[in-house]
Amino acid sequence: MPLYMDRHYIQGVTADAVADAHRHDLAVQDKYRTQFLTYWVDEARCTVFCLVSSPDKESLQQAHDEAHGLVPNEIVEVDPSIVGALLGRVQDPPPVNGEVRMDSAFRAIMFTDLKDSTQMTARHGDQRAMHLVHVHNALTRGALKEHNGREVKHTGDGMMASFATVIDAVDCGVAIQKAFAAHNAAHPGEAMHLRVGIAAGEPIEEAGDLFGRAVQLAARICAHSEPDRVLVGEMVRDGYAAGPCSFRDVGEITPKGFDDAMRVYEVRWDD
Repeated sequence: MPLYMDRHYIQGVTADAVADAHRHDLAVQDKYRTQFLTYWVDEARCTVFCLVSSPDKESLQQAHDEAHGLVPNEIVEVDPSIVGALLGRVQDPPPVNGEVRMDSAFRAIMFTDLKDSTQMTARHGDQRAMHLVHVHNALTRGALKEHNGREVKHTGDGMMASFATVIDAVDCGVAIQKAFAAHNAAHPGEAMHLRVGIAAGEPIEEAGDLFGRAVQLAARICAHSEPDRVLVGEMVRDGYAAGPCSFRDVGEITPKGFDDAMRVYEVRWDD
């Protein structure tokens, strides 16, 4: 059956209220041939996202309506592999100390891009270039692991990753640049330079791809970045208030595919 994610905007929503609504969904799901797999709740943003296997959108809506009357604001069909990669799960998380803790679906999305990656073979030869690709992968994945990042895909000359918090995302971007700076200092003849771009958002920002706008913006910010730098969108900067890094306003850009200009910031990691 198709897999759907729906979005509810509920003013004053609480985790306990959503857990109760989910129990009511489970009680009626067989009647509508649906399966309510899991959900994400964000009290601060007043949003709830449900992941549901259903014959169609109408059956999902009918089940919600009978269970608790909270009809979703929007429903989109999603790919389970993409849900798993970006959000980390396609079913309820295991209990911790006997309690199931449902996280928010808000995510920070990071792209990295290795400068002049296509020229590495010409400069170093096939064997050495492949070694440097492995070094790149190891340094990047080590930082992702240290900062709770989830690798979504390898892009050939970089990576796409997701994070549950903007603090982890920004700190990971800094850790990546520091790791490459250390490598370059130790191996100046085999230096590698990365661009890093980070944006953030919720799964269903508008009809279409899962995290479509956030993913596109992160990729565009990464492309706008200079090598050895970490650039972030305004939502990331604003969400990083508790973190140790500072930012430099680098002005506005109008990313390809976006109608409006938006402000971007450089993370100051090498002062």
